[in-house]
Amino acid sequence: MKKTLLSFFIVFAMLTSCDVIDELTKFDLDYQTNYSIAPTILIDTPFSLDTPDITTDSESSFENNNTHKDLIESIKLKTIKMTIESPEDGNFNFLKEIYVYINADGLEETEIANTVIHDNTNSNVIELDVLGQELKAYLKEDNFNLRIKTITDETISETHNIVVDTKFRVDAKILGV
Repeated sequence: MKKTLLSFFIVFAMLTSCDVIDELTKFDLDYQTNYSIAPTILIDTPFSLDTPDITTDSESSFENNNTHKDLIESIKLKTIKMTIESPEDGNFNFLKEIYVYINADGLEETEIANTVIHDNTNSNVIELDVLGQELKAYLKEDNFNLRIKTITDETISETHNIVVDTKFRVDAKILGV
């Protein structure tokens, strides 16, 4: 009985410590970019906007977390949030649907987040639904950019400047662990 209990305790300790070590090999990368939506007169018409290239500076980010490109096991989008910076009283009531795609040189464009807005919330912040694709190929590049496709259900009379905050979860081997 004592041997069985001891064996159980050893197996439990090993599994728990593996989970703790695995969590130590994960970290987040935060990126921010801006884009603008010009005044619109048409509704229910899709239009796409490209954000400026986002410099990943991945080598430096990986080094700061005691790893490098070759040791990255996975990178996935964790959250994406959009905030209207101007006009001050702006809100996302004009949006019906929004889709976000990532692309980088030599890689196929991939949809990474979207949302369908059913109710007007009068909010200037919106958090999109993340689709969970593997994105390490994009973030290992020097630059990537986002293409944002929107469908509106209201016209807007002035340019809306929007800040896009993304958080990517990186799972890597740190120091070869």
